[in-house]
Amino acid sequence: MLAPRGTWRHERVYACGAAAGIFADLLLGDPRRGHPVAGFGRAAAAVERGLWRDHRGVGALHTVVCAGGAAGGAALASRLVRRSPVASVALTAAATWAVVGGTSLGREARGVGDALEAGDVERARELLPRLCGRDPQGLDADGIARGVVESVAENTSDAVVGALVWGALGGVPGLVAFRAVNTLDAMVGHKSVKYRRFGWASARLDDVAGWPGARLTGALAVLAGGRPRQALDAWRADARRHPSPNAGVVESSFAGALGVRLGGTLAYGGRVEHRPVLNAPGRAVEVRDVDRAVRLSRRVSLLALGVCVGARVCVGARRIRARGRR
Repeated sequence: MLAPRGTWRHERVYACGAAAGIFADLLLGDPRRGHPVAGFGRAAAAVERGLWRDHRGVGALHTVVCAGGAAGGAALASRLVRRSPVASVALTAAATWAVVGGTSLGREARGVGDALEAGDVERARELLPRLCGRDPQGLDADGIARGVVESVAENTSDAVVGALVWGALGGVPGLVAFRAVNTLDAMVGHKSVKYRRFGWASARLDDVAGWPGARLTGALAVLAGGRPRQALDAWRADARRHPSPNAGVVESSFAGALGVRLGGTLAYGGRVEHRPVLNAPGRAVEVRDVDRAVRLSRRVSLLALGVCVGARVCVGARRIRARGRR
């Protein structure tokens, strides 16, 4: 029995669209103006101003309205173009380009690294907040470099791999929903006085949404980092000691893959945190490790594209075989 016409459409759309979106990101990076994620952030901030209460239930409503609205809009757009494979691929490519941020992540990280290489620590301190929310004023050059490497590791999962995973699972709505949840966590999910209760739902949902992408990122860092045994050992020994169930996986695997120590004391959001050391046998982070982390991030991202596209195609093939037996 032949497969029904159009059986492969969804798999082809995701494969072609995701690949086109990733390569658009490689060539162009994020748009300088009018970024859709920034637009979502402004809309979410407006909703927050109308809803904010120091209450978990109200925060959960904020999460549902913002993330649900974004996913619903993406589902509607997908439905409108579903009869046209070309339009569907274009929409998937545009959504992928909009939600991933691997190239901009690398550019920002290398910008800090270049400042450090030039001995301009003050310039590096000015640039660091573009990557992470920690306070750079008390950091020396190696401390800034460590912050950059940790941010590159975590954002490889958040800004690229996690989005590809949810795109493979849910198409354009999956891509958009993941980025919406991740953006909300960055906006309100931290444990400040204002957001400890209001941001609770966003933070927990981000932990759930980030779970598969973080594990895939960790596994690919083990394979692509050049020190598979050390990366795997660091993951097994240290990931669970990190306060984040997802960041611990990617930071520990990156630490082992790069042969460096991550973690330790940091100032973040107006408070000091004493985080566990990840990959204790490794050496201290140096400025040159920034570029090494960016290159590892790029390899992991491209491998993740292959894994996600391959998984989607394999699922489609199994569906065809199952229908053929009926």
